[in-house]
Amino acid sequence: MGRYFRRRLLTAIPVFFGITILVFCMLNLAQGSILDLMGEGSGATDADRSALAASLGLDQPLPQRYLSWLGGLLRGDLGNSYANGKPVAGLIAQRVGPSLLLTGTGVALAVAIALPLGVLAAAQPRSGWDRTASALSLISFGVPGFFLCLAGIFLFSVTLGWLPANGMYAAGRFSGLADLLRHLILPAGVVCLSSVGELVKQTRAACLETLGEDYIRTARAKGLTERAVMVRHAFRGSLIPVLTTILSHIPHILGGSVVVEQVFGWPGMGSLLFSGISGRDYTVVMGVTVVIALTVLLTNLLLDLVYGLVDPRVRYGKG
Repeated sequence: MGRYFRRRLLTAIPVFFGITILVFCMLNLAQGSILDLMGEGSGATDADRSALAASLGLDQPLPQRYLSWLGGLLRGDLGNSYANGKPVAGLIAQRVGPSLLLTGTGVALAVAIALPLGVLAAAQPRSGWDRTASALSLISFGVPGFFLCLAGIFLFSVTLGWLPANGMYAAGRFSGLADLLRHLILPAGVVCLSSVGELVKQTRAACLETLGEDYIRTARAKGLTERAVMVRHAFRGSLIPVLTTILSHIPHILGGSVVVEQVFGWPGMGSLLFSGISGRDYTVVMGVTVVIALTVLLTNLLLDLVYGLVDPRVRYGKG
């Protein structure tokens, strides 16, 4: 297991550097920059633009700029924002907590709903549970995230007036756990609904496949109740594909959170990324993108460890 994990880690390192090259080149070769914004009705002269380019290092050749940025990245320095001059690492650090709270709550709710519903749908095909699972999956797959955001705002904020639709706190700062939870319900509910369909579908399919195994028939022959068979045997036997789905779904959730945070004004990394793109603040965009890419790589490594912990049949030493 240790040798396999080390090999996967060594594989992830060049992938990470490849991502940094791709992100840096795509953003720095794209049309439009902070210098172009200065020329759009700001009255800045060519001399002003040249001075700004020199101060930001934008007058250097692209390879030299990449190596300089990469060196700072390896030291934990993601550069400074073009817009306000603040360190990008500090801006990201301020947004990580709210993003983790939002995505973590949404995923936890999705798992709490999907696992028992998927098991019940597999245990009772064509029942009410099965139809509920199918309907939930259809909504999750078929309805875009931004539409779920707008529908939630219209129903629960505009029509019923039950929940706030913007921000993380009512007064712009922490004023109590109850206020935080009221602001969290709608965006976390959208993240949950966007994620639950795939988890329900995978849990149901994995349980149905496991029910055909010989050890399930043996458990039933021993006189175990159907509930014990489903929970102690069928569900445990289906954990590998379910855990794979949960962890592999994280990049999709992170991408969807950008829309959710922007619509609900949630002060997370997604809204920071969106503001960086709209303001052509490419140091912020590169910093957030690299952090998300690193999160995805670490998630894949975690997935490999989970394989070994859940299923002892996985032989890492032979892989």
